[in-house]
Amino acid sequence: MRDELEALAGLRGSVGLWSFAHESLPPAHSADVARLVESLGFSSLWIPESFGREPLVSASLLLQGTTDLVVGSSIASIWARDAMAAVNGARTLASASDGRFVLGLGVSHKPMVEDARGHAYSRPVAAMRSYLEAVDAAVMLSPEGSIRPPRMIAALGPAMLEVAAELADGALPYLVTPEHTAIAREALGPAKLLVVEQAVALTDDEEEFRRRAADHLGIYTSLPNYQNSWRRLGFGDEDFVPGGSARLQDAMVVRGDEAAVLARIAEHEAAGADHVALQVLGERRTAVPEDDWRRLSVAIGER
Repeated sequence: MRDELEALAGLRGSVGLWSFAHESLPPAHSADVARLVESLGFSSLWIPESFGREPLVSASLLLQGTTDLVVGSSIASIWARDAMAAVNGARTLASASDGRFVLGLGVSHKPMVEDARGHAYSRPVAAMRSYLEAVDAAVMLSPEGSIRPPRMIAALGPAMLEVAAELADGALPYLVTPEHTAIAREALGPAKLLVVEQAVALTDDEEEFRRRAADHLGIYTSLPNYQNSWRRLGFGDEDFVPGGSARLQDAMVVRGDEAAVLARIAEHEAAGADHVALQVLGERRTAVPEDDWRRLSVAIGER
């Protein structure tokens, strides 16, 4: 197997996708979606964990259908499985895919942890630190037990970015601006990988853009972790209405054509991002936005 961190190094300067659209299809069709993403020239596919599929199982289905695509969890909740289960699952995926799996971990959110899972959401930064230390100490007796799969963490605030710089291979900020990207880069230093998620809506229609942006932001505007992150960027209570204010929507979601998306990618890169993962908001949120992916593929290939 190639060097464990080679997959991360290969992401630098490239563009990937962030999506849960494959979960709108039966599991047997996951490989078809992954093959499409790979065929379009995107270098990575990042998948979430919320109320859908278990991300390591889902990643296995996606990796089986591809030969070069890097698949990462963005993120797998540290409250959903213990550290040994997470890293040993990642070891098996990395071994089976020639090092193409990235274990992205996060503390999730209090409602997801307490209401949905029945755990206590307590001291999340300390919990992440302890979890990563346990990942390093985890034993596996199978042949892939010596593999150290790359691990990254969801990090927005200064304390979690400090943990990422110290104990992880990089950070996975979500719902951020290029201003935050610059802050994250300074906190991480030059060596750690910075992968930034960026939502985009390929439409010039004002009403349609607002609909897609509000649908996208609806669940997030009530979550304290994102509210705190946005406050540090200059937003306030008036922006945290259900679906977000127009100001928040414009900051979090790129509106327009391929040129607008390329411009935002360039802004993140100039601010220090190594890799940008585009979350395409199509006409139907749960459908595979194949046409939009194809449009962006052509534009990115020509940049």
